[in-house]
Amino acid sequence: MNQRLLELSRPAKRALVMAVDVLLALLATWAAYSLREETLHWPTGGQWWIYLSGPLIAIPIFIRMGLYRAIFRYTGLDALVTTGMAVGLYAALHLVFLQWVLWPVFPLTLGVLQPILFLLLVGISRATARFWLAGVGFGRGFEQGRMLIYGAGTVGVQTASALGIAGGLRPYGFIDEDPGKIGQTINGLPVFSPNKLSEVVEKFGITDVLLAIPNVGREQRNQIIYSLRALHVHTRTLPALSDLASGRVTVQDVRELDLDDLLGREAVKQEADLLASCIEGKTVLVTGAGGSIGSELCRQILQQQPRQLLLLEHSEFALYTLHRELEGWCQAHATAVELVPLLATVVDRRRLDWICTNFRPHTVYHAAAYKHVPMVECNPSQGIINNVLGTLQMAQAAVAVGVSRFVLVSTDKAVRPTNLMGASKRMAELVLQAMSSQAENSGTCFSMVRFGNVLGSSGSVVPLFRDQLARGGPLTVTHPEVTRYFMSIPEAVQLVLQAAVMAQGGEVFVLEMGQPVKILDLAYRLVELSGLQVRDAQQPDGDVGIEFIGLRPGEKLYEELLIGDNPMPTAHKRIMKAHESFMSWPELQTQLQQLMQAAESEDEAGIRTVLHICVQGFHEQPF
Repeated sequence: MNQRLLELSRPAKRALVMAVDVLLALLATWAAYSLREETLHWPTGGQWWIYLSGPLIAIPIFIRMGLYRAIFRYTGLDALVTTGMAVGLYAALHLVFLQWVLWPVFPLTLGVLQPILFLLLVGISRATARFWLAGVGFGRGFEQGRMLIYGAGTVGVQTASALGIAGGLRPYGFIDEDPGKIGQTINGLPVFSPNKLSEVVEKFGITDVLLAIPNVGREQRNQIIYSLRALHVHTRTLPALSDLASGRVTVQDVRELDLDDLLGREAVKQEADLLASCIEGKTVLVTGAGGSIGSELCRQILQQQPRQLLLLEHSEFALYTLHRELEGWCQAHATAVELVPLLATVVDRRRLDWICTNFRPHTVYHAAAYKHVPMVECNPSQGIINNVLGTLQMAQAAVAVGVSRFVLVSTDKAVRPTNLMGASKRMAELVLQAMSSQAENSGTCFSMVRFGNVLGSSGSVVPLFRDQLARGGPLTVTHPEVTRYFMSIPEAVQLVLQAAVMAQGGEVFVLEMGQPVKILDLAYRLVELSGLQVRDAQQPDGDVGIEFIGLRPGEKLYEELLIGDNPMPTAHKRIMKAHESFMSWPELQTQLQQLMQAAESEDEAGIRTVLHICVQGFHEQPF
């Protein structure tokens, strides 16, 4: 029924509301007469004019004050105040009209009683329409999910109001630690103590908890999330306070818990002052600009106001999509950065030389690489050509025009690699380390940034788990003991940008990422914070199973970030650096020639021979 009303045209809706108000004015007059005479009333003679005067005066006033322009399902306090003012004006005019025109048949008490009843009826009609059309009243909410909002501050209260309008979830109450709020009600919703959380969840059948505490510290937030895991409620969150304040999102943007909530650690903080010397007012080149890391590099670089941002990408569609996005950002923020989309591959030396000669970049962020382990295993020659030769040629083109800084985006899989992809990335690191040691290359500062698994990129584990969870499971884990370091894409990019500024030449930078996380533990957290139970030996009737599918070819149980044991601190407390051993340029150059010959002739055995000679700790697992 309410859906049919919502589908009516706007004029039809206004006519319907006017008709209802006419009936309410007549009903208010009848009720006023009946109450005054203490019996059911039926108008006679001139009393009919009193009945008709109500709608004739009220409707023009309501039109003038905009009551029929309101959208009832979004009606709030302001609309009710306007309705009260309109009825107040109606009461005054109606009383004057009756006093001067119909005074022989007009009882004075009726002029006071009728507007009061009319106000009550109109207010009730608006409130009824608001809750009914929003789908949250008259028992409908009991058929939907029941939500508690953790945090009864301004953000929590606004969120409860927004959820009430949007429907889908019925806010049942608040959880808050403020003793002054516990036991009280806010907009009709009770406020409970955190100590009563499990009791409230069980007693009232709560299905969802929304964290509306954007400014709370990480330690306290971790404690709250930990307490919710055992309750098997779907836990979601609002954006960070800085995002709410910036206007990038609204309090209605309820979302799943982010990576930092799942891992229970503080995100890397950006040191904005470190970035200006490499980016602000300069020409910056990003290779692999359309990829997960490359595109985020471009977004964060753009915020630092370079003079020119060069987007180098082999995929036309990826480049087109990114270019449009960044153009939109520049227009929205009135930024005059020149964006240059460049279709190119890093194995085309002629094209790279032309780009560097014509645009003269100050800094190069080299993110172009084949990074998916199974793809490189199936195509070893292309992995070597793209990851190793591409890095070499981009670096040589940069040196030729005097690029100040060259930063390679690397991976923890380059440490004692067990697959060709990791070995190819370590070879790329060796290229830059050897070039950095050459006196003729001293004009370019080379550095490498190595980090762990990037969540949110294609093929990462959390989106995979969420997709499997949405389909009912099972969640697939390769091995019960498989352990990884984790970082979000924005964190990884912040590390790349900040480490580049601190480089002196030849360093490998890594993030101090705390303790590694078991993939199995991450799967359990995700299931439990989605309001479900894992089906295992302890819970045979659980909702979602976990299936162990075995380690993939080339996959390690444990990832490492350093080859040596000599990490050194930097100006950023979460970034370390290491001068790891490498081959001299003449020695490496000989091996590179053999490696490229083997790759160009599709000689996989020759590729592996060179990699075993050059890459320390390379122990390839059979594919």
